[in-house]
Amino acid sequence: MTEPLARKVLPAGSWPATDAAERITLDYEGRHRRRFRYVADGGTAFVLDLAQTTLLHDGDGVKLDDGRIVLIKAAPESLVAVTACSAEALLKLAWHIGNRHLPAQISADRILIRDDAVIVDMLRGLGAHVEKITAPFTPERGAYAHDSNTHPFVLASGATHGH
Repeated sequence: MTEPLARKVLPAGSWPATDAAERITLDYEGRHRRRFRYVADGGTAFVLDLAQTTLLHDGDGVKLDDGRIVLIKAAPESLVAVTACSAEALLKLAWHIGNRHLPAQISADRILIRDDAVIVDMLRGLGAHVEKITAPFTPERGAYAHDSNTHPFVLASGATHGH
C-alpha cells in the first residue's frame, strides 16, 4: 500500500486541532523538512512532500491526501536559556547569536538556542548567564524566511546575498 502524502501545512490556530486524526512529536530538525517519511505517534506512516523546506511549528497540521490531518507537536530538546544583566546586554548577545546565523527563540527576557558548547563558551565570555534547559524549540522564522536557507535575495543596495 502506498503511504499517503502530506502536501499542505495548516498553520496553528487556523484549524481545530480536535480534527487531527493523528499526531507526531518532532524535534526542531525533524520539523524543518521538505520531503521526509514519518511515522506518527500512533503508527500512521506518511510522506511529507512540500514544495520547499518548511519549519513546522507546534500546533501546525499537515493534511494528508486522503483528507486526514496530522497534528505537529514540538518535542522537548536540550536547549540553553541565555539571559543578561540588562536589556541592552541581551540585545548585544542577540546580535552575536544572529551574526552566526543560529536559530534562536527570542522573548523579552531571554533567548533560547540549541545546546552547543562552543557557542555557550563564547556567550559566557561576552557576559551572558546561561542555563541548560529542556523545552520545545520554536525559533524565529527570520526576516527573509521562506522556510529555506537556499535562496538568494536582493539587498537594499541592489546587491544579491544568498545562503
